[in-house]
Amino acid sequence: MQVCPTTATGQRADGIVTIDYDLCIGCAYCAVACPYEARFKVDKPKFAFGEEASISEQLRYDEKKIGVATKCTFCADRIDAGVAAGLVPGRDPEATPVCVNSCISGALVFGDIEDPNSEVARLLAENNSFRMQEKAGTSPGFYYLWDRKAL
Repeated sequence: MQVCPTTATGQRADGIVTIDYDLCIGCAYCAVACPYEARFKVDKPKFAFGEEASISEQLRYDEKKIGVATKCTFCADRIDAGVAAGLVPGRDPEATPVCVNSCISGALVFGDIEDPNSEVARLLAENNSFRMQEKAGTSPGFYYLWDRKAL
């Protein structure tokens, strides 16, 4: 986040790192510095099936995301709208990232790690886990589970 010359990259109180597309100048310093290699600069629209956007792609197309750095924001807009409506991220689908809702294997889980009753807290208590680039000091909130703990 510190390499951004315009302060377009920021971290929310809940830990989600976002990009303000109105401030981003597209220098891509953040893409080079990202320890997760999770940022990309998009110079032109690119669609899954060639030149023409599918209906789904048309619905989510945003001109502000062309010529700037982009990354996953864990659907922060969905989370915010859901919380404003009294929903709980990770429990209520309308307040949970789309990837978690659509993962047919159930491999993705989202929620409040500080809530001992949340699914993520339960999974972390029952399984061994690791966080990528933890030694870089970024305090990642994304955990990878790899084996059940011996109880």
